[in-house]
Amino acid sequence: MKKDTLFIRFLYHTIPGRSILKRIVKPQVSRKVSIFLNSRFSRWLVPLFVRKYRIDLNGYEKGNYTSFNDFFTRRRRAARIDITPEHLISPCDGYLTVYPIGKNSTYRIKHIEYHLEQLLENRELAKHFSGGWCLIFRLTPKNYHRYCYVCEGIQRECRKVEGKLHCVRPVAYTSTPVFIENCREYVEIESDFLGHIIQMEIGALLVGRIQNYPCSSKVLQGQEKGYFEFGGSSIVILLEKNRVKIKNEIQERSQRDEETEVYLGEQIGSIQKERGSTVYE
Repeated sequence: MKKDTLFIRFLYHTIPGRSILKRIVKPQVSRKVSIFLNSRFSRWLVPLFVRKYRIDLNGYEKGNYTSFNDFFTRRRRAARIDITPEHLISPCDGYLTVYPIGKNSTYRIKHIEYHLEQLLENRELAKHFSGGWCLIFRLTPKNYHRYCYVCEGIQRECRKVEGKLHCVRPVAYTSTPVFIENCREYVEIESDFLGHIIQMEIGALLVGRIQNYPCSSKVLQGQEKGYFEFGGSSIVILLEKNRVKIKNEIQERSQRDEETEVYLGEQIGSIQKERGSTVYE
């Protein structure tokens, strides 16, 4: 087991670790770390990070970074994006797990039951997704941290929910309800093909900076939505019942508690032509 994974287990599964955790999940700590990572004094971290995560910098726009976060939020020169209105695409590079949403607007990860009402802080909105899907994309430090819209449509409400900054690795979110405790931002999108969709960004341990661009009424599939500053982070997509069919291989791996590696712009689902129940196939 990797050293960083052992450290996360220590934080979330031991009494001394939880004592430390109470202090470092506060947004104030994240803001102080962010000030340093946005300064020129953090540039020395870039080559160390590149070596540790074996990052190939070919294909990115520039190499003369002014700070660590300037490097971390670097842009690709080009990206392959599936622009097809009937398709649901991945908003980011990362690791995907999908969960069916119950009739009472809940979904379960291991023994933790999540209520959409708490996630969205909106009871009526949560009801729209009863019987649908919850997609969780986990970004690791080595991933590309810019993300895009998963479909074309009309963007409705943009909302920000203040909170803590827990780790978003499975070792953490299978023991602590991190998704309803962490800072998060979300928008509602009305798609002619894929229905009513929620796209949500969730900050993580030492990552308080979710940088979304100003909301506009019309959004395009593959259009850049924003980026995360340093660290791991997550994106959550909520889908209505019987509107989208998730690829079988993704469903099957999720059933086995396995993540599927996906890439920004890759097709992960499509319009559901036959209206049946939302179940694993």
